[in-house]
Amino acid sequence: MDEIVLESFGKINLALDVLYKRDDGYHEINTLMQQIDLKDRIIIKNREKGIEIQCNDKDVPLDNTNLVYRAWEKIIEKTGVNKGVHIIIDKKIPVAAGLAGGSSNGAAVLKGLNLLWNLDLSEKQLMEIGLEIGADIPFCILGGTAWAKGVGEKLTKLKNFSNKMVLLANVGIPISTASVYNNLDLKGINTEIHMEKMIKYMEEDNLPKLAKNMANVMEGVVIKKYPIIGEIKKDMIRCGALGSIMSGSGPTVFGLFDDEEKLYRCKEELEGKIPKVLVAKTI
Repeated sequence: MDEIVLESFGKINLALDVLYKRDDGYHEINTLMQQIDLKDRIIIKNREKGIEIQCNDKDVPLDNTNLVYRAWEKIIEKTGVNKGVHIIIDKKIPVAAGLAGGSSNGAAVLKGLNLLWNLDLSEKQLMEIGLEIGADIPFCILGGTAWAKGVGEKLTKLKNFSNKMVLLANVGIPISTASVYNNLDLKGINTEIHMEKMIKYMEEDNLPKLAKNMANVMEGVVIKKYPIIGEIKKDMIRCGALGSIMSGSGPTVFGLFDDEEKLYRCKEELEGKIPKVLVAKTI
């Protein structure tokens, strides 16, 4: 096999709490992560040596800052198999948007090289390698629905909360996750998130109650700098979303809907205001 094609799915955070700053400089989080069917397409082709990355989105770096590059590097380091690759990224997930697009691409390359090079690494091994590249990569390898703790690596697989309608609104401002964490006032957070209760609603497939209880403690920092994020949340609720929050460190805002007509009416309204409004489903 000289070539492999993979789907690389995005994610949303149905709830996100930041607990404290750890001694290693990272933050301890508590979050519910959900894969969505918004996806990039990754083509990996064997070549003699080195790496070449191509992408249809000019905002995607093509050097060693791309998690795809680091995935290739890390696989070589861990296995000793030194082969070259040509990677083509057909990008549909917005960049630096809180949707784990880069992490998902890195995860896809780890899985793809495992198959392409017959490495026979287990899912657990791939997740351990992925963690050395980025905190969201283990979840992107696992997929579906999960409760994540630590920096995002302590994952508990949950019953899939699939086939729920999601409207994604991206204002087109790339936001650095590190800068959001650095500006987070942990003592000033007064949002209470009841993860166990939310997991119960998910297991019961109770979309209205889950949507009503969604929360993201990072919103305060981002909305302060970009008030439009708060406006979009209000627009979504007014248009009929059962709940609306920012995903990850933003700036993408999403709403969960149980009425397709309301979702598309909301999409049309938001398209007059912001550059990227996308429809997806949970998987």
